[in-house]
Amino acid sequence: MSVDRPAAVVLRPLGLGDLLTGVPAIRAVRAAVPGHRLVLATTTALQPLAGLIDAVDEVLPARELEPLDWPGPPPELAVDLHGKGPASHVVVADLHPRRLLTFASPGYPGPTWYPDEHEVRRWCRLVSEGLGVEADPDALDVAAPAVPPPVRGATVVHPGAAFPGRRWPAERFAAVARHLTGRGHDVRITGGPAEVELARSVAAAAGLPGSAVIAGRTTSLELAAVVAAARLVVCGDTGVAHLATAYRRPSVVLFGPVSPALWGPPPRPQHVVLWHGDGTGDPWGTDLDPALARITVDEVLVALDALPHHP
Repeated sequence: MSVDRPAAVVLRPLGLGDLLTGVPAIRAVRAAVPGHRLVLATTTALQPLAGLIDAVDEVLPARELEPLDWPGPPPELAVDLHGKGPASHVVVADLHPRRLLTFASPGYPGPTWYPDEHEVRRWCRLVSEGLGVEADPDALDVAAPAVPPPVRGATVVHPGAAFPGRRWPAERFAAVARHLTGRGHDVRITGGPAEVELARSVAAAAGLPGSAVIAGRTTSLELAAVVAAARLVVCGDTGVAHLATAYRRPSVVLFGPVSPALWGPPPRPQHVVLWHGDGTGDPWGTDLDPALARITVDEVLVALDALPHHP
């Protein structure tokens, strides 16, 4: 890779779901500047997964709304895929790029931000309008990791989420896991290091052995590999749902405070969404969202039966 190539810096140092919903826009940036060195500024934790995006040449470690440690001359293009500004706009503007693409905010011209737009389409539209290229909102796939998955053909039950408001009750996840095990599924309970106890409680209530819990025992790439090789996925509105989309694995996703019209999977038959909300919930809530609480175990089991090719 030649450092003499002009650089395009794309800012998105957020969570896993944010990274994956930004993939179509990142690909559109690549289409707009095919000869550039495309640098994705994202978190150190997401760097391995960012390497699975074919449009990305290199990753620049970044922290949310903090200045970038950019080592070279000013990039030719900088794109804010972080937010509506102005705080995130400053981060990319401080690189002094020849061209800057942001949503419109005071002091920054650009396309208009619409709060009711789906996350994927929002960033596609920014790049499409700003750089004059087509952007395909369905271009969400990423490469499977080179690492072997700890298990293949598993049914992934992922009970965790970043905030309690988005966590369906553990005993309901356990009931679903117990049902799927009875149907012959190899159920594995996934989660991050902070979700090990939650995963163990789900497994225990479902009558599963400790070996069914792989929460806290996988790297981010190994978790992605498990999902890429999964039979199906059951989870809430969290990053694992976006991995299921990225690998086109059958999934049932449980939404509560946030509308799937803003963050849900694309309209494909293998992704089923359950939601009883009105979009007024708190995604950062400390208590179970009432809309999420209204989703019953029976509803999830019916949704699972409706998945294509689900035995």
